[in-house]
Amino acid sequence: MMIAAAAYPLDFHADFASFAAKTTRWVAEAAGNGADLLVFPEYGLMEQASLGGRTVAADLEASLHEVARARPQTDALYAELAAKHAVHILGASGPVFEAARPKSRPVNRASLFGPNGLIGHQDKQMMTRFERETWDVVAGGPLQLFDTPLGKIGVLICYDSEFPLLGRALIEAGAEIILVPSCTDSVAGFTRVRVGAMARALEGQCVTVHSPTVGLCDFCPAVDENVGSAAIYGPPDRGFPAMGIFDETPLNRPGWAYATVDLETIREVRRDGQVLNQAHWPEQVTRAAQKVTLLRP
Repeated sequence: MMIAAAAYPLDFHADFASFAAKTTRWVAEAAGNGADLLVFPEYGLMEQASLGGRTVAADLEASLHEVARARPQTDALYAELAAKHAVHILGASGPVFEAARPKSRPVNRASLFGPNGLIGHQDKQMMTRFERETWDVVAGGPLQLFDTPLGKIGVLICYDSEFPLLGRALIEAGAEIILVPSCTDSVAGFTRVRVGAMARALEGQCVTVHSPTVGLCDFCPAVDENVGSAAIYGPPDRGFPAMGIFDETPLNRPGWAYATVDLETIREVRRDGQVLNQAHWPEQVTRAAQKVTLLRP
């Protein structure tokens, strides 16, 4: 299959038709280049805050509600595009207020679509300091594993990728591809997610797909600065690039990164790689349980 990861800029949209037109162009470009799986970034939907005008978009709380209101239309758009192009799409994530709990705080949710419609949702697990302390966006439902014709796919949203036990839970459930949509406002933040995504590919001997927001956004302070480079990573082992990078976009330049991935290559490196990180993972539990000896000169 071919995988496409978006380095995605946030634009002002006067109406939903403008957002739909942009998304349609992006999907058509990647699908036209042969992509079977398209990945959009974390909080890519925050550009929809502009649908309420600049005053709404500039307000942290109002922007959450404005984007959440557009979710049904957004899901319908992604489903339509996935069907039209016969592709799988991880849509850009955004806030969702649970209908069953109208007074609850929003979760940060990404949704996966296939040619036959919505496959399911993945909520962010670990909230950053900004989400916890300022924005009050909360952790949502548990990790999901999506069993698709393209393989078993998991999602670690941005900060989630920096926690190895979350990645391991997906690997033990059978994940072969882990999608890492992100939104970071500095080179340091981007690097943390990049290192996390590459580490998860190494530990799990799988493919990880990093899709960030990029560029400045002058109308929505929650996502005003965006730094990143889209990339597809694998374990630096047999059948994979020696540096572990299939493809990556230039830093902060909008566009798609592409890679052709063979699931059998993932399965083979897990069976007979130069190293067997995925299989040897449990051995460290016993080793780590041993008392650490403190030595002094």
